[in-house]
Amino acid sequence: MNENNQNAKRVALVTGGGTGIGRATALAFAESCSRVVVADIKEEAGNKTVETIRETREEAIFIKMDVSNPEAVESMVQKTVDTFGRLDCAFNNAGIEGKQAPTADCTLENWDRVIGINLTGVWLCMKYEISEMLKHGGGSIVNMASVAGRVGFTNICAYTASKHGVNGLTKTAALEYATQGIRVNAVCPGVIHTEMIDRFTGGDKKAIEQMTAMEPVGRMGKPQEVADAVIWLCSDQASFVTGHPLVVDGGFVAR
Repeated sequence: MNENNQNAKRVALVTGGGTGIGRATALAFAESCSRVVVADIKEEAGNKTVETIRETREEAIFIKMDVSNPEAVESMVQKTVDTFGRLDCAFNNAGIEGKQAPTADCTLENWDRVIGINLTGVWLCMKYEISEMLKHGGGSIVNMASVAGRVGFTNICAYTASKHGVNGLTKTAALEYATQGIRVNAVCPGVIHTEMIDRFTGGDKKAIEQMTAMEPVGRMGKPQEVADAVIWLCSDQASFVTGHPLVVDGGFVAR
């Protein structure tokens, strides 16, 4: 491949790219011939994703960072641009579920941590991503929300609030930059079989059955199914889509 064709490739940034939906999406970006930046607090998992991408002969780098740290987020975006020259697509996926408890029993520590990573982290990423995208004529951002950003869930008040906040933040940014070449959308997964769901169920057969029963289609979703939605939202085929919280949920919110 000549240098001009290489420089024409998109540059995609995925936070939380070491595992689950983030890993599936990072690999999907590589399959669509993008150069990929994998950011994660989990170094071993993040490097494994990068190694897998490089096996496909696509370029990728890993950045260890915490999305709740403003300096780390700014440095992540700057390293992306320093390495690849620009930023075209971003999937702000990093997040945690926090500890389960009724609202009155949720600790301030748990609230601050979940909001700090899931909501403030998304805002920080957009803050620096948008600034760079504006320098290069635009781009596409997809934020990780959840069906918990569309409906209420018991015993995870911080998580539910953070995901509702992500959807509101997504709509606001989409309106602000609609005429400047930047599209901002969100994905709202249902019950997807990831490490997070495994932590919820603890491997208990009854708990797994209960989680599966929440899905009208009769099964949990796959990380790749969410990744496919992210890739589409970042593609030219979605050029008229912005400010949209796309549910990938097997019919969950249709009940």
